[in-house]
Order: sequence, then structure tokens, then C-alpha cells
Amino acid sequence: MKTLNINVIALAVSLAFSAGAMAQSMSKNDYKAGKDKITAEYKLAKAGCASLSGNPKDICVAEAKGKEKVALAELEAGYRPTAETRFRARVARAEAGYRAAKERCDDLAGNAKDVCVKEAKSAETAAMADAKVQIKTSDANATANEKTDQAHSKANEQAADARKDATADKLDADYKVAKEKCDDLAGNAKDVCMKEAKARFGK
Repeated sequence: MKTLNINVIALAVSLAFSAGAMAQSMSKNDYKAGKDKITAEYKLAKAGCASLSGNPKDICVAEAKGKEKVALAELEAGYRPTAETRFRARVARAEAGYRAAKERCDDLAGNAKDVCVKEAKSAETAAMADAKVQIKTSDANATANEKTDQAHSKANEQAADARKDATADKLDADYKVAKEKCDDLAGNAKDVCMKEAKARFGK
């Protein structure tokens, strides 16, 4: 199941239409042409979903929308390359991957579905945490570059704190997945499962 969700997120990351190939020094005309191409590709992808029905159609539409949002965010990051636009692109990839993975979970039922959703959320949390680390580190370094060695030291501390927070977020999300898996058990087996999960994640 974890592999399925990771594959969905990888798909959302890799299929960013044509935006990723745009050079950072693109002109305004190139930027507009890129947006037009992304819009056309989104319409084509969405039209391809029309022949489907039920959850496969929902998955198809979610993936098409996700690819469009990722492509637009990456195009913007290429046109206006800043820490903020790169951050937004990473957030778009995380959100697109989560939405597509969550739609795929709808094909399941009971605890298997619950675990699937928690795994999808865990993957999104990890990606969002990494994005936050990246922008906080970038901001701290930018500030440090304008100031003294003391500021550089502070920047390193802020980056370390951001990484610590990201690790905590990831562990918490993984603990929720482990806990959800235990819910499918009963009696002593469930107690042992929960005890092991708490020990593994320091809860």
C-alpha cells in the first residue's frame, strides 16, 4: 500500500507537463506560452477522463488537476525564481500527490482504507515538512548574507530547528499510520502492536 501511494506522489512530481523544462531566464512571451500549453494539456487530460466512471474517473480528474497545479507552480518558479515560488511548487507537488493518493484509497474499505488515507497523509506531511525546511533555511541564509558571522550562526540554528520540527512532523505522521494498522487487530495482539508503535516513535 505504501508503495502505491509513493508511486502516485512520484507521478505527480514527475508529470509536471512542460513547466519543468523551462529555463529560469524565460521571457514574458515564453511564460505566457507555457501557461497556454499547460491549460491545453490539462483540458486534454480532463477530456480523457470523460470515458471513465466512478472512482477511476475521480482519480483521473484528481491527477489531471494535480498535474496542472504542479506545472503552473513550477512554471512560476522558473519565471520568477525565488525561495517563495520554489516553496509553492513543492507544496503544490505535495498536495497533488496527496489528493490523487486519497482518491485511490476510495477503492478500498474498512481498515485498509483508513491505513491508505493515513499513509497518503503521512507522505504529504513529509513533503510539506521538507518544503518548510527548504524555505526556512533559504530565508535564514539570505538574512545571514546581509549581516555578520553572528547572523550566520543564528541562521544555522534556525535551519537546525526547522529540520528538528520536520523530523517531529514526519514521526508523528508515521506513528498515526502504525496506530491505524494496530486498529485492525484485537486483544493482546493489538496491545502488543500499540506498545511497539509507541516505543518505536517515542510516544
